[in-house]
Amino acid sequence: MIEFRSKEYYQVSAALAFGSFLVFCNLYLFQPMLPILADHFSVSATKINWLLAAGTFTLALMLLPWAFASELIGRRKVLLISLFLLPLIGLTSLLTNNLTLLIISRALMGMALAGFTAVAVAYMAEEFSAKAFSHGIGAYISANSLGGISGRIFGGMITDHFNWQTAIACMALLSLIGAIIVALVLPKQKQVCYQTSQLSQYHRIVIQHLKNKKIFFAMLIGGVNFALFINIYTVTGFRLVSAPYSLPVSIASMIFLCYLSGTISSRLVGIWCQYFNPVIGMLFGAIISLIGLLVTSNDSLIIIIIGLNLLSFGAFFTHSLAYGWVSQQAKNAKSTATALYLVHYYVSGSIGGFYLIYCWQHGGWEKVMMGAGLLYFTVFTLCWRLYSHTQKKLNTH
Repeated sequence: MIEFRSKEYYQVSAALAFGSFLVFCNLYLFQPMLPILADHFSVSATKINWLLAAGTFTLALMLLPWAFASELIGRRKVLLISLFLLPLIGLTSLLTNNLTLLIISRALMGMALAGFTAVAVAYMAEEFSAKAFSHGIGAYISANSLGGISGRIFGGMITDHFNWQTAIACMALLSLIGAIIVALVLPKQKQVCYQTSQLSQYHRIVIQHLKNKKIFFAMLIGGVNFALFINIYTVTGFRLVSAPYSLPVSIASMIFLCYLSGTISSRLVGIWCQYFNPVIGMLFGAIISLIGLLVTSNDSLIIIIIGLNLLSFGAFFTHSLAYGWVSQQAKNAKSTATALYLVHYYVSGSIGGFYLIYCWQHGGWEKVMMGAGLLYFTVFTLCWRLYSHTQKKLNTH
């Protein structure tokens, strides 16, 4: 096993973090462009949201197939195949100016992104010691947030100063260079355990994970938490480019710098787990996130930024704990367990976008607050259910 602070720990952590950075740059490249593209294609905010939702939907659908493939051919091969598909699909999307075809290309991008996303944490869980994993998962999720920040700001600024086609081309080039670097740095797995399970057996493993309430409740928590987090940002983007703010997209996209507070909080997860209950930490993060949302109800741009920082801090804290919890609670087929978590995560994020954008279009920010409030109540209830279940298990042993 790879121990914390060893040379191999830093090598693997750096390679997976950089790969994760590229994945999330590509996934969220289009999010800040949505208001501009809605005008460009003369469609509603709900319809243009498919450019984001198509990628997250197909990413969710392909997580389990990629996880199954990694059980057969190994984690590293899947990680690299996924990364090298990114520039290829990115460049093919430049061949059209038709919205439907562009949505299809984003769906294909989501399928490719799913490979790396489904397998990276399982790679760590198998290769790292428990201490190395608790710190490594924080670094990995920090890279997720940095990639999300960079992709969004890059997409917003390049689109504002040039056009969306230029943003795609530049991202494809960066992805190709990055994939080559990861291929050179990421070592072969030592804990190789290829499975020859049939699809029917794999189906039973999926059901086994879903029946495990300690895993299932954490998956739901992660999903609803993400539905809130990402889509509050999407709606905030529409809010800031509209009156009375009327900000250009390049400036409005700077709100994604607020993700940095989430980068910080995800790195604190390892420390939290050494002293406190992870499930209590999930609830704690959700409460901070809710406070952040309440703060954004103020019309002051500075106060909105403070609220988004609190929202990001809490949401990433909850996500990091729930994500790590699922991988550690799974006694076998860890890549399947983490893939199932991400299925809930991205499907919820996709559906949540249409839900909160609908609230925005039919009642403004006040309706968004009300809609989000229902989702926060759901998160709190799920945290209580998970905590009660874990305590019940402890009392029976």
